[in-house]
Amino acid sequence: MSRIIEPLNLGRVIGDVVDDFTPTMKMSIKYHTKKFCNGYEFCPSSVATKPRVEIHGGDMRKFYTLVMTDPDVPGPGDPYLREHLHWVVTDIPGTTDASFGRELVSYKFPNPSLGIHRYVFVLFKQKMRQTVHAPSSRDRFNTRTFALEHELGPPVAVVFFNTQRETTSRKM
Repeated sequence: MSRIIEPLNLGRVIGDVVDDFTPTMKMSIKYHTKKFCNGYEFCPSSVATKPRVEIHGGDMRKFYTLVMTDPDVPGPGDPYLREHLHWVVTDIPGTTDASFGRELVSYKFPNPSLGIHRYVFVLFKQKMRQTVHAPSSRDRFNTRTFALEHELGPPVAVVFFNTQRETTSRKM
């Protein structure tokens, strides 16, 4: 359990995006064929396409909502526009992946302009299907408020990665 929570504390995901929680599900995220763990760093070009997000365990009769957000907008030193919403998928059946859910907000690939940004995937268990609705804006999104408004409760899994602006020399 601490292996999962510790990087979230060190990366300030717990505190900046979510409150302390107890993971009850396992979620894996793959960009192309590369699976990653909390805190990995990617170049923006390697995360330009929608990832495969798998939910492990649980029950196919239970449904989940996935939120992807950037809490470091416009830059990590002064994130006064925190958070920016990158993706929302809802009604994902347990034991499947996000492609089986309903995409409410389309995937927007990470493209930070200043500093190292964290991109956070938060998985919530829904009480029932079709109870989550798209937010009015991607800007100044708040994961906690979104969860409260849709009665999602605490997260069941959280995974994050880091990326920074990609220069021409880094792409080669």
